[in-house]
Amino acid sequence: MTSHFHAAPLHEEFGTTLTGIDLKAPLSAPQIEAIRVAIDEHSFVCFPDQFLDDDQQLAFTRLLGEPEPNHVILGQTGQVNYFGSIGNVDENGVRHGNMAKGVVFQTGNNMWHTDSSFRKVPSMVSIMSVHEVPDEGGETLFVSARAAYDRLSDAEKQEIDPLIAIHDYVFSRSKVAPDAVTPEHAASLPPVPQKLVRRNPRNGRANYYVGSHAKVIDGWDEARSRALLDDLLARATGPAHILTHRWQPGELVIWDNRCLLHRGAGYDADRYRRYMRQTRVTGAGPTPDE
Repeated sequence: MTSHFHAAPLHEEFGTTLTGIDLKAPLSAPQIEAIRVAIDEHSFVCFPDQFLDDDQQLAFTRLLGEPEPNHVILGQTGQVNYFGSIGNVDENGVRHGNMAKGVVFQTGNNMWHTDSSFRKVPSMVSIMSVHEVPDEGGETLFVSARAAYDRLSDAEKQEIDPLIAIHDYVFSRSKVAPDAVTPEHAASLPPVPQKLVRRNPRNGRANYYVGSHAKVIDGWDEARSRALLDDLLARATGPAHILTHRWQPGELVIWDNRCLLHRGAGYDADRYRRYMRQTRVTGAGPTPDE
């Protein structure tokens, strides 16, 4: 199905670069379906040299599904906005340094996580349009929890398949910026149950669903929960399994939050500008119903 494009693998476990398409042009139904297939097969899809503005990015996002409202803006103000800015450049083009509140808050992204796993209906994919990147640092690291699941023994798979994990945004963000989550924002994101093992609806491939937002296993005590969740995370994120993505201006990158984990590598916000715009496509429903 990716025959519409020129494909080049990025890592032996996942990821592809697709060229030969202009995402600003009207896309045919077969092209959109081919992109969906590429997401399901490769989990991480990079389209170089696209240079989409916000309107074009949102239009493309809608081709893949229902855009997900930015949870910070929604939780703090009640307003629906589908964009998040990743980096240290504000809407007026002003660069903020390492100690700025918003920059410190984003260091939570430097923990391994999957976007929106703390929402009752978590996101399906994130879509990043790249505008400005630092000369040094600012990479994002990705790993496949699908490949990690495949490495488990049959006994380990049987143990974790029926489990439910509780994901909690306040739990994860309190590790880096305890005062950054307002009471209104926290109230909008209560802890939610998520299946520990998820399966892709198209190809049936399984992965485990962990990361910084996963707090405990439902029905287990904290010590036993953390032992399992931390072990699964460590086994997914070994150096051989990491795709380190060095962002390039103009790229549009899609990653599958259902089965990938990622984290930022950090950069010096006092020296460099970083400005990327992210949208997300909401998932099909609560994971316990899958």
